[in-house]
Amino acid sequence: MSSMMVEAAGGIVYRRRSDDDIAQDADDEGPAPDPAHPSAVDGLELCVVHRPKYDDWSWPKGKLELNESHRHAAVREIGEETGVHVALGPRLGEIEYPLGSEGKKGKRPKAKGGVTKHVVFWMARPIDEHEAAMRAPALGPVTPADVDEIDNVVWVSVRRARRLLSHAQDRDILDLFVDYVEEGAEHSQTLLIVRHGKAEARKQWKGSDANRPITPKGAAAAYALNRELACYAPSRLVTSPWVRCLETIEVFSWQTGLSMVPADELTEDAFAENPEGSWERFEEEITHSMNAHTTTAVCMHRPVIGGIFEHLRSICVSKSLSKQLIASSPYMPTGNAVALFIVQSDEGPRIIDIQRLAPLVY
Repeated sequence: MSSMMVEAAGGIVYRRRSDDDIAQDADDEGPAPDPAHPSAVDGLELCVVHRPKYDDWSWPKGKLELNESHRHAAVREIGEETGVHVALGPRLGEIEYPLGSEGKKGKRPKAKGGVTKHVVFWMARPIDEHEAAMRAPALGPVTPADVDEIDNVVWVSVRRARRLLSHAQDRDILDLFVDYVEEGAEHSQTLLIVRHGKAEARKQWKGSDANRPITPKGAAAAYALNRELACYAPSRLVTSPWVRCLETIEVFSWQTGLSMVPADELTEDAFAENPEGSWERFEEEITHSMNAHTTTAVCMHRPVIGGIFEHLRSICVSKSLSKQLIASSPYMPTGNAVALFIVQSDEGPRIIDIQRLAPLVY
């Protein structure tokens, strides 16, 4: 029997108690956290939803809509099922199970032909109403789920969540979440590197290279990329002042009301003359993001991205992660982006996760 795949996405939404008390329901069981040996997850609360159709407790998630990416579906479904606006963090992992076993409790179901459901999960941090309203034109609508789909939403401790979750695979995702939190992911900052949309060919363009614009195809990709960038809720836009970079993010700037900060050091000419100066300018954005707790998107050119990648590979926490920052041209396609998740360590900034963002043009 040929198999079919139903794609879905969701996440673990987390917050820390404002009073820094340990998240603990009145009916929590088991030993309380040991103050002498604190854990990174102490004081965290996680959002779990109840589905009346299956009478189960699970992470908020849902199926991809037509022409939708996994990351966008994760943000939309979390918002619909929990009422919480979120920005995505590190990617946690994925699970698969037969669609026919949806909601059934017991051992981990195994796909054996037929229709399989594939779900991708992210860490997801709440954002405030102002941030949500600002990105709404780029993200699109998020409508509350019907009560017959989700009838209860609770915030519980990690220990409580492990007991409350109805399915073993959801607990597997929780284990991945805990691992990331112990690596410092709760305090990670997101930095997005954007490569400008497809530009007019150099040989055909009669003007200066700085004024060479993006093509209609490049404009379509740039517009579609906005929806993916919105999933991370950037609040700062930095760009090479050359036209093709400005045109790539100007619609996102218009949609969100964010101004574009020009960085002369990130043009192709500046990089050719002083590659280290380009890195130092980019490094300033890393420092700003870490200190101001700001998600920043930086739009650059192919050769500049290659030089920046060379430096970034040295601050990845693993070789497998550094290999995701391609070492050969073109480094990434035009109109695409990468999301870097950076934590502060004793040795300086370290990248703990990298995600590639591609626009869906249809």
